[in-house]
Amino acid sequence: RRKRTAPTVEEVCERFMSEYVPSRCKPSTQKEYRRNIDLFIKPKLGRMKVADVARSDIADIHHAHRDIPYQANRTLGVLSVMLNQAEVWGLRQEGSNPCRHVKKYKETKRERYLSAEELARLGQTLNVLEATGEESLLAIHAIRLLILTGCRLGEIQTLKWEHVQGNRLRLPDSKTGAKSVYLGPAALDVLSKIERLPDNPYVITGKLPSSHLTDMQHPWRRIRKRAELDDVRIHDLRHSFASSAVGMGESLPMIGKLL
Repeated sequence: RRKRTAPTVEEVCERFMSEYVPSRCKPSTQKEYRRNIDLFIKPKLGRMKVADVARSDIADIHHAHRDIPYQANRTLGVLSVMLNQAEVWGLRQEGSNPCRHVKKYKETKRERYLSAEELARLGQTLNVLEATGEESLLAIHAIRLLILTGCRLGEIQTLKWEHVQGNRLRLPDSKTGAKSVYLGPAALDVLSKIERLPDNPYVITGKLPSSHLTDMQHPWRRIRKRAELDDVRIHDLRHSFASSAVGMGESLPMIGKLL
């Protein structure tokens, strides 16, 4: 009877997302957990009893995504945290986490920096798209701010006007906690051209009231294709900001502080 009524992996996933994740993870991490659970964990393990999940099951799901090692490792990480919590809830024997000893795949760190010529080409493309109205003006502003501040995408997407204080952004919560981002004249010029909406606190506003722009990947793919930069990711703009600082002779501690 205990075995018959024991929860499935799918049920534990939902409990994990509703009870454990909200109080312990940032919104971006919550979204990543949800994505891993819905796309990779539930389809493979969802119907299994959580107490029956063995190391071989974990090894199989990890091996199935060996061609995308980053994703395989992230899914393994989510499973490990969730099955640890299942032990805390008394749903598995203590010390039985089957993720132990499943070795992560080696990840090749990808570094891509835009050259001065590529940055100029991207800037020119943004100017053309702004003039013709072919692309969202807010997406264009967001990309310019990413280039000129070295911020992470989430930091610009969730930036509020109250965080803009003089020549700096005072971000109350970033990946590394609260921080200040110093703004040069070009970044201040971009901010001065963005319309403030009385009913929306965000700088890069979304379509719904009081929301921010959530989809930057689709406009970015169109923009990078137009600029002939098909291999450049949004995060590479942050790399390029750091690379530009290196080229200007800034010290590594200074670059670290800027980032």
